[in-house]
Amino acid sequence: MRAGGLSAEISTLGAELMSLRDAQGREFLWQGDPASWARRAPVLFPNVGRLAGGALRHAGKSYPHAGGHGFAPTSDFALASQDAASCVLVLTADPATRAMYPFEFRLSIRFALADGALTQVAQVENTDTQRIAASFGFHPGFQWPLPTSADARREDHVVLFAEAEPAPVRRIVNGLLAELREPSPVVGRRLALHDGLFVKDAIIFDHLASRALWFGIEGRLGVAVAFPDCPHLGLWMRPPARYFCIEPWQGYNDPEGFTGEIFDKPGMIHLAPGESFERRLVIRPNAPQA
Repeated sequence: MRAGGLSAEISTLGAELMSLRDAQGREFLWQGDPASWARRAPVLFPNVGRLAGGALRHAGKSYPHAGGHGFAPTSDFALASQDAASCVLVLTADPATRAMYPFEFRLSIRFALADGALTQVAQVENTDTQRIAASFGFHPGFQWPLPTSADARREDHVVLFAEAEPAPVRRIVNGLLAELREPSPVVGRRLALHDGLFVKDAIIFDHLASRALWFGIEGRLGVAVAFPDCPHLGLWMRPPARYFCIEPWQGYNDPEGFTGEIFDKPGMIHLAPGESFERRLVIRPNAPQA
């Protein structure tokens, strides 16, 4: 896809954004490395993060899941439509998904380029005859340092949130959401980035005030990320890798000690037959400081 001064490449495997370049050909998206993190920008469905006991539970039955973030990242999506500046990919239930998630659904992911931004819209629709529960997350990884200048250094990068973020944050313990909270590392709206922030895995904001942020070196161009519908956020990388993931979520990992079923899981959206919900992500490379 190419439009609005940007070009993007999308894979039907996982409906994953694989490349996002500006008019100068500069790549803003992490390009994957099996030694640290092989993904680039997966979509997370029907759960965000790991499940307690490695399984989803419903109506007295257990449905094993391998790893975290659901099955969407490794599923083949159908290409529903495509033009020069947009495309729509769709995933529906099949025997493989029913073995992990006992519901009928339609997950559609739309990508569109316009006015210097990439917009990604996910729609989750209940096509079952019963109530379902689902969550969804975006997981784009960006180059760190960004390619906005030849002398960019990792240690000079910051995140500037749209609002102050004083609420305590959560961490991951054995793949699950830690019960104890930690003081927010954000000072006002500003988070200075360094590897030490991520020694204990992701930083999870489950009481998030902002619905947008900016990533880059102050006083230079960076990346603006807006997520108007997503109430939760994860920030993550594996030190000392050279990527930085900004992950707007609806939902998050099972908390420590969680033994409930899918409808009890925090952050899930419950849908009656025929109902749907949408979550949006807008990425704007070469954005001025927020």
